[in-house]
Amino acid sequence: MRMKLYAESLARFQGSSPYIYPLYGLGELPQAFARLSAVYGGTYMLNKPDCTVEFDEEGKVTGVTSEGETAKCKKVVCDPSYLPNKVNKIGRVARAIAIMSHPIPNTNDSHSVQVIIPQKQLARKSDMYVFCCSYSHNVAPKGKFIAFVSTDAETDNPQTELKAGIDLLGPVDEIFFDMYDRYEPVNEPASDNCFISTSYDATTHFETTVADVLNMYTLITGKQLDLSVDLSAASAAEE
Repeated sequence: MRMKLYAESLARFQGSSPYIYPLYGLGELPQAFARLSAVYGGTYMLNKPDCTVEFDEEGKVTGVTSEGETAKCKKVVCDPSYLPNKVNKIGRVARAIAIMSHPIPNTNDSHSVQVIIPQKQLARKSDMYVFCCSYSHNVAPKGKFIAFVSTDAETDNPQTELKAGIDLLGPVDEIFFDMYDRYEPVNEPASDNCFISTSYDATTHFETTVADVLNMYTLITGKQLDLSVDLSAASAAEE
């Protein structure tokens, strides 16, 4: 099924890769949503600290408060950090971010690469993901490459756990290690009108994230998103 998804994604848009990398990084995606939101009368308030979700006596959401101001609303869509009492911890992710002056060796000097190392090859319980992008995507200075190595954490030592993926990178200029907890919602959206996403997992191709977003769309709207319409419109726009 994964190979079928890969094959069907090839040449869907311009380029020879099935992966769509927004120039300037993923930060461009919320900017695109902000512009689209404005078209439909939405208002963006960025960099608001200490956001608190407000509820009425029945437990339904009424708004979000920050810096003494409350934005009224009937529904809230958020990640787990905003409503920690409505989520459960389901695991941790170990991640390394490497800055390099070269592409990943043995990848035909590719500027965009994803490698998935199967769990059985590593004698682990989960796969390991290696991803690389570069200055050609406007995410790094000229001549620099950014690589990510991630997997579901099984210990408290990300350096040791990620070694198999890091060894594929060749020499690195600098590397940073990180571990973070993963959460999933346990609330009833029909009762509190709170729609909470699941934390990012170790995968680097966003398949699970897209599935989570589609599920949230159905919960919020009560209908399935017709992807065929969107893809047809995108193809027509491209032509």
